[in-house]
Amino acid sequence: MEISNAEFIVSNTDVKKCPPGHLPEYAFIGRSNVGKSSLINMLTGRKGLAMTSATPGKTMLINHFLINDSWCIVDLPGYGYARRGMKGQEQIRTIIEDYILEREQMTNLFLLIDSRLEPQKIDMEFMEWLGENGIPFSIIFTKADKLKGGRLKMNINAYIRELRKQWEELPPYFVSSSEDRMGRTEILDYIESINKEVNSK
Repeated sequence: MEISNAEFIVSNTDVKKCPPGHLPEYAFIGRSNVGKSSLINMLTGRKGLAMTSATPGKTMLINHFLINDSWCIVDLPGYGYARRGMKGQEQIRTIIEDYILEREQMTNLFLLIDSRLEPQKIDMEFMEWLGENGIPFSIIFTKADKLKGGRLKMNINAYIRELRKQWEELPPYFVSSSEDRMGRTEILDYIESINKEVNSK
């Protein structure tokens, strides 16, 4: 799939104020500093579309982007940012959970995981919660360019082993790098295949 048009529509903190209509939405989420904005900019080919961490306030919001006038990318707040304090974290959790559980247009959730780290408890618990609530999701391992040789494969395999303890069937997963556009074609093709399915119903 080629992206010919990508535009920012709206930011808000309330799922009820998300744009009306029935366009499929692909939401991106992950721990703070996992490379979410960079990935969205890389996928759309628009450098400044999603604001990167220079503006931490942006990540408190649900950001909608209209793609090719036919589907949306949704940038959700990052979770697990300890310096936000309990009240801030609670606020973020409410925003995230309300969107994920109540937004009918959400077609798939992409969970971003830093490929440089060993399996993190917070990510595993989040996936468990998604499974319990029957949320369709896929995993994107980010920052793949930061690892040399077999290290990337080792780290991803460690995650897969951890996932197999909880899941009979593994969610689809992708390996990406915003620096060298790794994974871009695979992720966009995956979105396109889901869009075709949605439109044929």
